[in-house]
Amino acid sequence: MRKDEKTRQHIIIKSAELFNQKGYAGSSIQDIIEATGLTKGGIYRRFSNKDEIAVEAFEYAGQVLMGQVSAAINNAESVIDKIMGVCNVHIDPVNNPPIIGGCPLLNTAVECDDNFPMLRDKALAAYEEMLSLIKDILNNGISVGEIRPDTDIDSLSSFIVSSLEGSVMASRLSRDSKHVRFVMQQLRLLLNTYIIN
Repeated sequence: MRKDEKTRQHIIIKSAELFNQKGYAGSSIQDIIEATGLTKGGIYRRFSNKDEIAVEAFEYAGQVLMGQVSAAINNAESVIDKIMGVCNVHIDPVNNPPIIGGCPLLNTAVECDDNFPMLRDKALAAYEEMLSLIKDILNNGISVGEIRPDTDIDSLSSFIVSSLEGSVMASRLSRDSKHVRFVMQQLRLLLNTYIIN
């Protein structure tokens, strides 16, 4: 990797952490300068504006998160273990989030609105990717005879992702990761009702 590419990647990584902690609107170019240790010119030689940095930083954060999720799935065998593995990536969002500042999908989804449609579209695509991942796990479970074939995959997938993201939000807000553990406990019980014995 060339020096210029390394510097660009450094800006993306540090900005991803910054935006994930302070939010896009709450972070200024000066904050990015301080986080990266670069000059204003060093930033603007590589990015045209803060919006461009935000989009690439969100994409980077999503790749890091999905890398952790993929590893968790690959290390599990049953449908329930795979879904619990996805949840386990967020097991301690207060003290050990998957990315500094918490879940980038949750943080960006809460913050983005019609004022930054490109970032909203990226957050929506990330949400749909997570939803699709859970659907694939469940559909595979049906294919191999582990999950009941009459399972409403769309509804169950939405419930799983929404419950997980909600528990991450509740844990971050209350500064107590018990909410993720509670959701995992209840999801395991729910998923057991769909298992073919």
